[in-house]
Amino acid sequence: MSQPVLSRDALHTVHVTLDGQARRAQARPRLLLSDFLRHELGATGTHVGCEHGVCGACTVRIDGVAQRACLTLAVQVDGRCVDTVQASQGSNRTLDALRAAFKRHHALQCGFCTAGILMSSADWLQRQQAIGHRPNEAEVRDMLSGHLCRCTGYTPIVHAVLEVAHA
Repeated sequence: MSQPVLSRDALHTVHVTLDGQARRAQARPRLLLSDFLRHELGATGTHVGCEHGVCGACTVRIDGVAQRACLTLAVQVDGRCVDTVQASQGSNRTLDALRAAFKRHHALQCGFCTAGILMSSADWLQRQQAIGHRPNEAEVRDMLSGHLCRCTGYTPIVHAVLEVAHA
């Protein structure tokens, strides 16, 4: 099935299930998902860092898979489910457990990178749990290599992720 050709300047209605709620807003074809979430839908928990997919601060889950919102166009999520760090408590047990572990281990410093790290970690841990794997520290550090954090030195983050992985 081919995608419809979108006019460069025309506004398009994007229907999305955002954190379990049906939402819609207008977007130009070149509007990044990160900007769409923040400016059109008010999901400001999704942070914009490098805008090149390097830092990971904008990581969200699209149809259950962690992806960079700064590398995705808003029109690409039309009709899809997008989950952000702002998902309500109880909607994702792994994300809830990670939030609590990050607090216990002081893995939040300035908090800018935290949303993306939480989303990637939840996705990764759920995939590890699905195959019955209990990751070790080296594997957690490898997963985190796709994120830039300038404040924590990663050790508290690693401890928090390992706590949830081994719970």
